[in-house]
Amino acid sequence: MLNDAPASATFFNAPKKADDAYQRAVDEGRVDDAALFKVLADQPTATWLGDNGEALSEAAQVAAGAKAAGQIPVFVLYAIPGRDCGLYSAGGLPEEQYLDFAASIGEAIAGSGAWVILEPDALPQLGDCDGQGDRVALLAGAAKALDDAGAKVFLDVGHSTWLSVSEAADRIGMVGTEHLTGFATNTSNYNATADEQAWADQVSLRVGLPFLVDTSRNGNGSDGEWCNPRGRAIGVAPEVIGGDHMIATVWTKVPGESDGTCNGGPAAGAWWDEVALELVRNGQ
Repeated sequence: MLNDAPASATFFNAPKKADDAYQRAVDEGRVDDAALFKVLADQPTATWLGDNGEALSEAAQVAAGAKAAGQIPVFVLYAIPGRDCGLYSAGGLPEEQYLDFAASIGEAIAGSGAWVILEPDALPQLGDCDGQGDRVALLAGAAKALDDAGAKVFLDVGHSTWLSVSEAADRIGMVGTEHLTGFATNTSNYNATADEQAWADQVSLRVGLPFLVDTSRNGNGSDGEWCNPRGRAIGVAPEVIGGDHMIATVWTKVPGESDGTCNGGPAAGAWWDEVALELVRNGQ
């Protein structure tokens, strides 16, 4: 499936934890903090759909809002069996439930023109731990279900310092490209956009697909650490670029949400005021 989103298209600003942080700061009279949180609240950021029991209703609500606004909703499907190999974001659905879940998400977002980033880390972690089931078939089946529902599917392939160009291309080939619009890089990571683009351009040429880059926290590039590194910054705003290779920058990870209980952080996905404020300050 070729990308056909015009460069004039815009992403939908779905509800997120930054909105709540902004409102708390306003209510508490923290004017400076409120101004920084508003920077995050104003940026369209992906909605993550996991195995928490709220995914279907949340997907439907965001899809409806985006459709009414005439904008593109961005979702992240994140419920693969053996998710994160038992690390900070461990979890996922049982293998026998996963494809039904993907199909249900497809039904919930049908008609909205949604973009879906499919399963961060799942392909780079292929075979790294038990409990994955037939992961290639699960990814291929989920891509088909979402594509059949009219979504544009971007398979996550990790980032430029995780897989080589050939490894990334080979793994995309294992899943198959028939039901993919493209692939996604740098999800929840910090690598500089130029580095990701140079790597992903080569992957793109091998697989014949365009790609997205997560720029939510890569404004200062990476220091080599992936879990709550300090001194990072928000990157460029989400934007549909168009073209044949890098077709958009996206904010896939929600800036301000922890990577996990490392470097003083709360649980993965929990809001962390201190780092949220640091990311914005460093990005100005």
